Amino acid sequence: MVNNITNATKHTLSLLVDNEPGVLARISGLFSGRGFNIESLCVAETMEPNVSRITLVTKGDMHILEQIKKQLNKVINVIKVLDFSGIPFVQRELAMIKVHAKPENRAEILRMVDIFRSRVVDVGAEYYTVELTGDEDKIAAFLELLRPMGIKEVTRTGAIALAREKK
Repeated sequence: MVNNITNATKHTLSLLVDNEPGVLARISGLFSGRGFNIESLCVAETMEPNVSRITLVTKGDMHILEQIKKQLNKVINVIKVLDFSGIPFVQRELAMIKVHAKPENRAEILRMVDIFRSRVVDVGAEYYTVELTGDEDKIAAFLELLRPMGIKEVTRTGAIALAREKK
């Protein structure tokens, strides 16, 4: 069953899980087995070495989201599921872009790097590798500006997110 939801919106979930082999496979299997897609996925150990945080972005309506959360809460290694829908949160992504740096474009690339508060992390004879952190829209805008220069490669981390502190 594949979900073709016309009014689907993106949802960011944060899962605290046991840091054990197979946990990520069970969670991703849960999604694929039910026809849900994971748009973005990021996993890393937390301050506690036996706990990992999985930040994932999926798409669906609220009914689909509720189904996903119920299924996630049934997975034995899932400690906590936090849905960022309706609560303030900070979300960022890291992108590294290898862009063709012709001599006539180098100054323009460096100006864009400065404007977007990114940085050049590697300089080669033909390419600059640029690191950029921001939300999805910022990264998309930067890529669009670099596209005419010739992007050779792009890699992205996927979204990471934390809830904002209550005021």
